[in-house]
Amino acid sequence: MSDLSKVPVTIVTGFLGAGKTTLISHLIRNAGGRRLAVVVNEFGTLGVDGDILKGCAIPDCPAENIVELANGCICCTVADDFIPTVETLLALDPRPDHILIETSGLALPKPLLKAFDWPAIRSRITVDGVITLADAEAVAAGRFAPDLAAIDAQRAADPSIDHETPLSEVFEDQLACADLVLLTKCDLAGPAGIAAARAIIAAETVRPLPVVELVDGVIDPRVVLGLGAAAEDDIAARPSYHDGEDEHEHDDFDSFVLAFGEIADPEDLARRIETLAAGGAVLRVKGYAAVAGKPMRLLVQAVGARVRIQYDRPWRGDEVRGTQLVVIAERDRLDPPAVRAALAA
Repeated sequence: MSDLSKVPVTIVTGFLGAGKTTLISHLIRNAGGRRLAVVVNEFGTLGVDGDILKGCAIPDCPAENIVELANGCICCTVADDFIPTVETLLALDPRPDHILIETSGLALPKPLLKAFDWPAIRSRITVDGVITLADAEAVAAGRFAPDLAAIDAQRAADPSIDHETPLSEVFEDQLACADLVLLTKCDLAGPAGIAAARAIIAAETVRPLPVVELVDGVIDPRVVLGLGAAAEDDIAARPSYHDGEDEHEHDDFDSFVLAFGEIADPEDLARRIETLAAGGAVLRVKGYAAVAGKPMRLLVQAVGARVRIQYDRPWRGDEVRGTQLVVIAERDRLDPPAVRAALAA
């Protein structure tokens, strides 16, 4: 098959809460006549993003074209999960015109990029581009910068130590693999924050990259679809902290699902999450809550101490009303009993 017959694939990466699902929701609704398919990878067993995207399904991207792979990293389970999923999407009739892959917020995109060289699919698809989303407010605040004082202290105790923080490594790997950077949450960052975020991104990238600002995922699809990067042929130009390793792990991070009953006050739950995150105990909280006396389900999305809650849809008759939240944190800081005491008390 010629390159013209290959189905283009766009990899959408970016740290937890950067706005990947919001962007893909916008692309689904504004695909410009393209028939889309979507693969969503979740870090943790509770699928939230896939459910959100299926709620955006339209004729050009029906629900059956949206596949969720939870509890893991697709680039770590290529043979078992990723390849069969792509083959299933390519077998759809009609075949998708474009496939979007939303990685988990902790994913390293380069190992996934290497998977496109697998014989089963390499003649049938091409990586149109790797889009990295960066939260302008979080970047400007230094959330992804290495903790230099801590690293210096570690080096003083052990001169062989030469690494950055887990957050900074993931952030830099995601930037290094990008063809385009989308600077999100610009309305929250303000002009000074945007300028600071742009400067940090420019300092961290290994080659000049276009940076586009956006709010709420709104962007002309022509900006992100149709890049023609053929990124699978350009892997050497995308360095990673994990180059030379046959596998990569996510041992620096962990997650668990917190389940409990109805809540009385959504704002109280939001304040509890803010307090927990402000102390560094969690990186991300997302899921659903049942509010006493309310027929609508409450969607909970928290990135650090920034919490967003909104009612998204009525509870279905076949659903058990309750609260389920996936909590993600650095492994050495995750304390499930303490989180449960803080949020479910």
